[in-house]
Amino acid sequence: MKITKLAFLGLFFWTAFSCVPSNEEVKMEKLPYYDIKGLLNLELGKLDSATVIKTSRINGKEHTEEVVYSLQDWKEEFEYFYQADINIPSLASSYSTETKSDYLIHRLLPDSKGKVKEITIRYVQNYPASVFFKMKEENIFFTSTTTGEFYISQSSGKLDHYYVETTQKVMFLKPTNIKISGLLK
Repeated sequence: MKITKLAFLGLFFWTAFSCVPSNEEVKMEKLPYYDIKGLLNLELGKLDSATVIKTSRINGKEHTEEVVYSLQDWKEEFEYFYQADINIPSLASSYSTETKSDYLIHRLLPDSKGKVKEITIRYVQNYPASVFFKMKEENIFFTSTTTGEFYISQSSGKLDHYYVETTQKVMFLKPTNIKISGLLK
């Protein structure tokens, strides 16, 4: 009798939790915020095998090189921008949205939790000219602040330059500052 009750209980929990979709599986009918992932996929698709002058600076030491990126390399280079996309169901009512002149701004509401604090999109002639984000994560041992921005040339209609900068501070250690920037040829 115990095995039957245990099996029934196990079957109940399996049925109850196996049908719950994860955040990645849920598709929203209408995106509540600007679709950064969609814009990135469109713009990075134009850059396969493009050459970029990349500058890396780690705690003040700078290194510049010329690199040719594949589409996959571009997606890895822009990983923080992909992480800044806030169109997931759990964040659907976590941000305020305002427009000022040529800017669309999403800001995390004071009582909401999220690592993306702000996203600003600047438009020129109804097309994004730049996208900026600010992320911050912190707990009692660790603080990380990351900002990034990419710019789209109005004359070429392609990505022109970008940067991502992060500062990380672990308790009892000096902060680490990393900045990656790129200028497309």
